[in-house]
Amino acid sequence: MSITTKAIEYRDGDTELTGHLAWDDLRDHRRPGILVVHGGAGLDNHAKGRARRLAELGFVVFACDMYGNGVAGNRERVMARITELRSDRAKLCQRARAGLAVLASQPQVDGRIAAVGYCFGGMTVLELARSGVDLAGVISVHGSLHTIEPAQPGLSNVKILVCQGALDPHVPMMEVSAFAEEMNRAGADWQLIVYGGAMHGFTHEEGPPVPGVAYHAPSDARSAAAIESFFRELFGWDANVGQWVEARSR
Repeated sequence: MSITTKAIEYRDGDTELTGHLAWDDLRDHRRPGILVVHGGAGLDNHAKGRARRLAELGFVVFACDMYGNGVAGNRERVMARITELRSDRAKLCQRARAGLAVLASQPQVDGRIAAVGYCFGGMTVLELARSGVDLAGVISVHGSLHTIEPAQPGLSNVKILVCQGALDPHVPMMEVSAFAEEMNRAGADWQLIVYGGAMHGFTHEEGPPVPGVAYHAPSDARSAAAIESFFRELFGWDANVGQWVEARSR
C-alpha cells in the first residue's frame, strides 16, 4: 500500500477552493470515488485523516473545500460562510458538486461515487441526497438532520446511512425522530445508527473544548465499521483479488 496525497485547486464560480486528494498508488485498476465533506472548522487534519483511511480501503478520495481559500482558521469568516451556505441549499449543493466534479474527473475513478460528511459535512451530504444528486450513497456522521426543504416522495435511489450520538445536544432525539419520519415519507433507502454514550463530534480526537462536543472512541470505531459495511453493500468486495468489484460486473 502506498497512499499518495496532493492538493488540488479548483473553483465554484468566483470562489477559489483547495481540496485534498488521496489514493493508493499501487492499485492500477479503476475504482469507486468517495467525497469527504469536512466539519465546521473547514478542511482540517480530521477530514484529511478520514480521507486517508478511506484511501487505505481502496477508494479514490477527495476531501473537498466548502469554504474557500482564506476562510478556515478565521472564526468570523467561518461562521459567516456556514450561515451563508446553511441558508441556501442550492448554493450549498453547488459548492459540494464542484468537489464531486473534481473527484469524477480523476482517471482512477470508475464512475461510482458516494459521499461522507462529518458535522457540517454530514448536513451537506444529506442535502445532496435530498436535492436528487446522482450518488450511490451518502453517509452523515454526527451531522445536523434538520432541513428547511424535506425530501419529497420518490427520492432518488441514493442509499443513506446516518451515524448519530445518543447524547448529542446539538441534534436532539426530536430531530432524529423527525428525520426518520421524513425519510419514511420520501420512501428512501435509509439506515440510522444511534450510539449510546456519544455526544456531538464523537469522531474528533483533537480540538478545543466545546460544550456538548466530545471524542468517544467506541463510537468512532463502531461508526468506521458501519461505514465500511455500508460501502461493501454499495460497491461489493472481491476477496479473491482484494479490491472493489468492477462496475461493469455489477
